[in-house]
Amino acid sequence: MGIETKERVGRELESGAQVISGQLGKTIQRLRKAYNLSLSELAEQSGVAKSIISQIERNETNPTLATIWRLSQALDISIERVLSSGEEEAFIEKTSRADTPILVSEDGKLRLAIIGWIKTVEWLQWYEVQAEPGGELDSEGHQRGSIESLSVSAGEFEVEVGDVIQRAKAGETLRYRCDRRHIVRCVGDQPGSALMVCILKAAVME
Repeated sequence: MGIETKERVGRELESGAQVISGQLGKTIQRLRKAYNLSLSELAEQSGVAKSIISQIERNETNPTLATIWRLSQALDISIERVLSSGEEEAFIEKTSRADTPILVSEDGKLRLAIIGWIKTVEWLQWYEVQAEPGGELDSEGHQRGSIESLSVSAGEFEVEVGDVIQRAKAGETLRYRCDRRHIVRCVGDQPGSALMVCILKAAVME
């Protein structure tokens, strides 16, 4: 493909590409066809299996951010453009308390309600934390470079990472590296609640 053609296509994609929830596959397919690439050619250039690309284009799978990044590189378009939309369709999705998965710490005193979106679990996770006094969550490290944020809404929590320990009360937030063993404790004599958000390394594309 000549430079002028690639620049022209890039301008067309820049002005016309729209990616909305549930239409990622159609967007990838449109970009691929704009460059006159077959599934096999895009697979070769991106390093993503042909079968996976086919499933993505048919919206039969939710690709990881790393996969989308590889495809965006092969299609010469930024990942922000692939994932963003100028005219997103409105939608509201509701999940009941009964349908919300719950994780319980080994001591049974701390519960994590998984309120994050399943489509972002590879790179972004968030939880509602409810803990009894003394409740403790002892976690192994996540992907290298990952960061966790704990925003306390009631009670008091303590986070231990390596030799560092810090406490936070209601209205305060602790942010810490979670790519190593880390412990979250509910301290004091009152129950605690908090919002925990984990940003995995896959969200930061180098």
